[in-house]
Amino acid sequence: MNLSPQFSGLLLFDKPKGITSHDAVDILRRRLNFKKIGHTGTLDPMATGLLVMLLGPSTKYQAKLQNCAKIYSGAITLGVETDTWDAEGKVIKETPVAGMTHERIKGIIGFFTGKVVQQIPSFSAVRYKGKHLYKLARKNTAVPPMRREVNIKWKNYSFKQPLLNFEVECSGGTYVRSIAYEMGRMLGTGGHLSELRRLSVNRWKVDDALNRETLQKLSLEALKARLLEVPPDLKNL
Repeated sequence: MNLSPQFSGLLLFDKPKGITSHDAVDILRRRLNFKKIGHTGTLDPMATGLLVMLLGPSTKYQAKLQNCAKIYSGAITLGVETDTWDAEGKVIKETPVAGMTHERIKGIIGFFTGKVVQQIPSFSAVRYKGKHLYKLARKNTAVPPMRREVNIKWKNYSFKQPLLNFEVECSGGTYVRSIAYEMGRMLGTGGHLSELRRLSVNRWKVDDALNRETLQKLSLEALKARLLEVPPDLKNL
């Protein structure tokens, strides 16, 4: 049974660890037997949490909705730096963190609060001269550092060696991996993003999302009933 092409809306999906965001789209395509599906912002394979899926004509709002603010929880492991700036990469440097304190971390949080110009990871889908950075990085092709302005708000954080646990709200396009890498560099210990979960995108929360098991169990009619409309205020962003 096909999902009728006239259906358009959003479906909230809780991406599990170990699959790409594109894999998640393919899972939904197969389940609904419906091809025109996108999402409002990539999660790396190691990350879990909310993917706002766009179905049918609602995919035309993809670019606008990708700019929505997002909230993440996660952990930064200090003392270990990787080439991808997250737990999936190769360890390239290890530094003792025995002297690190909560007060020292508190002292640099301000550098990563508000409007911040952050470095884009070499292993990312951002393009340089038409080519993805991650493809260039795999070939060890030299690329000048690329940066973008983002907005970051720390909702809470705590430190217990070597982990800095956090919850942040940030603008669309923010790389949380970059926060981990640049904080580690500023602290002199290095660091990488070891855990990440997306809790919300704009007004939508992961607590209201379907997980993979529920997606497979629900009937097609029940899944249709879970579709949400794109709010008028977001259509006009």
